[in-house]
Amino acid sequence: MTAVVNVLLPIFGLILAGYVCRRTGCLGETAASELNRFVVWLCLPALLFTATATASLEAIWHPGFIAVVCIGTLFVFVITLLYRWRGERHLADASIDGLSASYANTGYIGIPLCVLVLGDEGLEPALVATLIVVCVLFSIAIVCVEVGLQSEGSAYHAVRKVLVALAKNPLVVSPILGAGWAASGLALPEAASRFLDMLGAATTPCALVSLGAFLAQRERGRAQGAAGLVGIKLIVHPLLVWLLASYVFQLPALWAKAALLLSALPTGTGPFMLAEYYRREASVVASSVLLSTVGSVVTLSLCLHWLG
Repeated sequence: MTAVVNVLLPIFGLILAGYVCRRTGCLGETAASELNRFVVWLCLPALLFTATATASLEAIWHPGFIAVVCIGTLFVFVITLLYRWRGERHLADASIDGLSASYANTGYIGIPLCVLVLGDEGLEPALVATLIVVCVLFSIAIVCVEVGLQSEGSAYHAVRKVLVALAKNPLVVSPILGAGWAASGLALPEAASRFLDMLGAATTPCALVSLGAFLAQRERGRAQGAAGLVGIKLIVHPLLVWLLASYVFQLPALWAKAALLLSALPTGTGPFMLAEYYRREASVVASSVLLSTVGSVVTLSLCLHWLG
């Protein structure tokens, strides 16, 4: 439990810093929104571009592990989206709810935790899972949100508007450009690499401070449904992934353990950034991030104890 707490404490610290600064007036009323815009338009695109531009096919091509993570994650996303949408929730909001239930914090928590528990060999599955979550899952969620926001009666015009909106979205364009750069076989210039690394490194702290500032200016009791999303994220998601890894695809022990740990992680800040970017009500997803991070102290400790 000490290892888990040491990884999670900085997250609470950054959220608390944003909360206190907003409450004391050190950050203004628009701080949460402006910080989030900074992350969405600069920091996260730089991180996504670097992740895809520097990834090699040999390092990420593990079909069994990719299948387990993709099937488990996308199944949770789709089922949650359909359930919330069926409950008369707007498709855009239901898509963000589905993302909250399936978007694991693989980058900030998953990578150090896997290395800590599984050694240096744990880095590879953590990186693969991170690419799947921040590129594949996030892009699918953005498409669903864009579809939900269209009001065109004509299917042609609706599809055209969705495609135009996606082409203007930095979170969709940046990994595509990164993949194109990787396919070219060229190395990133040193100056460009440092520039992107500096921007990418600011993603997590800025997003968490923004989350804290958002929580400080929202009334309590408006986040109905967050508890259910947290339960899906911390219990249903890892249970499904473990069954797929151990009994369906029968992954090697290290990869199966990594799959379980990475799926048991709390919700990352991606869904919150998306909700703020599209000006949707972000109370549910903000509470999901906070509550799942608190709850993961217990669930991750139980996973580690069970894995030995």
